[in-house]
Formats: sequence, C-alpha cells, structure tokens
Amino acid sequence: MNRKLWQKFSCWSCCWCCWHHFTRLLRVCWHQQRAIYVKSTTGSGSGVVSRSVKIGRNWDPAQLSRTTQGLTALLLSLKKCPMIRYQLSSEPAKRLAECVKQVITKEYELFDFRRTEVPPLLLILDRSDDAITPLLNQWTYQAMVHELLGINNNRVDLSRVPGISKDLREVVLSAENDEFYANNMYLNFAEIGSNIKNLMEDFQKRKPKEQQKLESIADMKAFVENYPQFKKMSGTVSKHVTVVGELSRLVGERNLLEVSEVEQELACHSDHSSALQNVRRLLQNPKVTELDAARLVMLYALHYERHSSNSLPGLMADLKNRGVSERYRKLVSAVAEYGGKRVRGSDLFSPKDAVAITKQFLKGLKGVENVYAQHQPLLQETLDQLIKGKLKDSQYPYLGPNTLRDRYVGSCWAAPGVEKCLLLPVLPLPLFFAHR
Repeated sequence: MNRKLWQKFSCWSCCWCCWHHFTRLLRVCWHQQRAIYVKSTTGSGSGVVSRSVKIGRNWDPAQLSRTTQGLTALLLSLKKCPMIRYQLSSEPAKRLAECVKQVITKEYELFDFRRTEVPPLLLILDRSDDAITPLLNQWTYQAMVHELLGINNNRVDLSRVPGISKDLREVVLSAENDEFYANNMYLNFAEIGSNIKNLMEDFQKRKPKEQQKLESIADMKAFVENYPQFKKMSGTVSKHVTVVGELSRLVGERNLLEVSEVEQELACHSDHSSALQNVRRLLQNPKVTELDAARLVMLYALHYERHSSNSLPGLMADLKNRGVSERYRKLVSAVAEYGGKRVRGSDLFSPKDAVAITKQFLKGLKGVENVYAQHQPLLQETLDQLIKGKLKDSQYPYLGPNTLRDRYVGSCWAAPGVEKCLLLPVLPLPLFFAHR
C-alpha cells in the first residue's frame, strides 16, 4: 500500500546558524583596501621619500550589505530590537552599526516587539583590536579539537590518524547528544585525561554485567533493555579515547607544550630579552611546525613592534633560513598591519587603567597556577565591564540616543541596563549571543 508520508516540503534560506546553545554564527566576509603611496619630505633637505600610508579599512559594499542582512535576520529571529553600541576606534564597526540602524528604522514595524524592562544591546567590535588571542594555542577540549583536528558541522575527520579503524574515520562531537563532551568541552587537557580514565573504568565495571549468561527470560529482558545504553557507552568511550589520543600525539609531535609556554610569555610578559631568546631557540627546533614558528614571530611582532631593540628582521631571516614558506612569512607583516599598535583602540600589553594595573600586580604576587592559560582575552574584560555597567561611552558610544534613558523614536530603546548582549566582532571571529 502506498501511503503519503509527508504533506509539504519547503526550503528555507538562513543568514546564520546555531553554533552552540549560546552562540550564533554569522559568516562575515571582509575586504580591506590596501594602503596608497604618498610623498613626504623629511629633514631640511629637498629629498623626497615615498612611503606607504594606511588610509583606513573599508567594507566591500556587497559584503557590507550581506552582513547587514544576516545580522538583521538574526535580530528578527530572536525577536530583539536592541540598542546599538560600537567600537569608536573602528570605522568598519561604526559603518555596520549605521547600516543595521537604518534597516531597523526603515522596517520599524517588523521590529516592533514586546518591550522588556531591560532592553537588549547590540555591541559591534573589531577583531583587529585583539589579534593576540587567535594566535595562541588553546588547552581546553573543544578548543584543542578545533585547533588541531578541525570541526565541521560537529564532525571531526580522523581519517589521517595512524592505524584508525574504518568506523572511527569520522566522529561526531555534539554537546546536544554526547554527555561526556558536554561535561568536558571547557575543561583543560589535563582534566580531560583524568576524566577519560574514569570513563574507561566505569565502562569496564559495566561490561561484565552486560555480558552475563542469559539463563532466564528476565535475564534476556534486562539485556535487551540495557544493550542500547551499553552500546552507546561503548561508542562514546572509543570515540573520546581516539580523539584524546590523537590530540596527545599531536601535542608531543609538534612540541606544543613548550611552544605554548613561549606564546604565553609573549602575550603576558614584557621581558624582551627572554622572549627573543626563547623564540629563536624554538625556531631552531625541527619539531616546531612552520605554522607554529610563524605564529611565534607574529606574536613577537605585535608585542615588540616599537621596542628599541626590535629584532623582527632577524627573526624573519631565521624563518627563511629554516625553510618556512613565503606564504607564512608574508602573514607576519600582514598580521602586524592588521592588528598593530596603530590600528588597536586599546593597549593590550601595558594597561593604563588603575584597576587593571592592580589586578596585574596581584596576579604577579600570587604566581601562575597554569603557565599555559595565563592570557585573558580582551573580550573577557570588555564583557565584564559591560555587565557591570562600566563600559566607557567614550570608547563604545551608543548609536542613536545619547543616554540609556532616552527612547528611540519607533519603540526600539527603553530603560537602562543590559538584558542580553549581541556581540559582532568585525572579521574572522563569529557572532556571539551572550545571555546575562
């Protein structure tokens, strides 16, 4: 008998996707116009020197339009009509904020949602304000899998793992369906190893019970009821033991513990002599990959670009001598141009704020519990200030009303405070939807 199993099939386009239960991903494409050449005279002579002068970064019109559409689609999906703040030091962030506001103003009927006592807030940031964080090796489970193995739509390709079995060439890591992954995805690598051991021991305890002789109907019934759970646990154990084993192999193969320690030194301390010595030592280590070597030099370039004893040309020569490809060598200057001191709106390495200086001093007195996790992203500090209501209007102004108590004509803004915050870093970082 032919039965109609479905009634209607529809295809819906979406400008964003749910990356995690608190994260939304919006693919942002960016275009940066290169610097032009201008002529300027130097000294008292008549000599003219041609130099490259940065005139600013600009959106590609098509990508700006597409990004605006994606962001407004996300706001409509979440039924939010937010106040808008942007990073003042970033012209692209301001441009995107203006475009989103224009759409909300034009389509005010679509954004006429039920007002809340505390309105949502859209905060648009520029990734170039902190180019340090993406260059550092991470040591939590999810981050390590992303960095070393890669995750695409919750799938991890393990086909290149030596001696991998056919059924484990591709595994799924999803917090929605994998309890162990959900509980351990933000733990550091040392804790993961201990928890994997506990998982194995739990599995071994259950295994004999599941394989008892089936001598009665009750035994058979119990086996049938427990077998799916046992099979699922067996798959979980095999999957995570394989993933953690491969991560451990790559950490040793690429000498990542030592590399990460020097990365943290470059990001968190200001001892130029020690940093330079350690970077040069690692550049001579054959176990360090081209990418890791280039990233160490990138971190050095960002931190010590204006140091009186800057040795970047020498490090670039070391990269070339060790056979690092031109592609990676060019990235060093590209990263320095992208996230250098001239571009940044904040000082990543020498905090001027009294509270930040005090925290740094106290941290130095207490010592470091984990040398591989000393660095705290600028985004964490920004969010902390935002939640406490201390984010400076002079650095992150509102687009539209001058004060939180002003109401935007058309129903978008209401009372002070922050109920929810949408963060849109301009450039390669994804879109974050952070609940208070």
